[in-house]
Amino acid sequence: MANTYKILGQLSPAATTETVLYTVPSATSTVCSSIIICNRGTAAVNFRVSLSPAGAATANKDYIYYDVMIAGNDTFVATIGVTLATTDVVRVYSGNSSLSFQLFGTEIS
Repeated sequence: MANTYKILGQLSPAATTETVLYTVPSATSTVCSSIIICNRGTAAVNFRVSLSPAGAATANKDYIYYDVMIAGNDTFVATIGVTLATTDVVRVYSGNSSLSFQLFGTEIS
């Protein structure tokens, strides 16, 4: 088994649009070690992060963060340590277009 430590995804999504940040490739498992959300704007804004198994549509049970507020010009850092299987999906949402999302971890193939 090969471990690849990497940036799993980087995204600045459109406002109020749930967007895929990362999908686990085929024949791969992933350990997501941390997620960082940076608010590049001056106003506070809400964000969401969900983890959906096997590429399924987002359900209420999938959220790990829901409408968390982040102050203007601030950064939210979380060590999450979640494991994902092939085709699992990480999705993000921003209340406006000033947030940047970064996901870090290890792909195991």
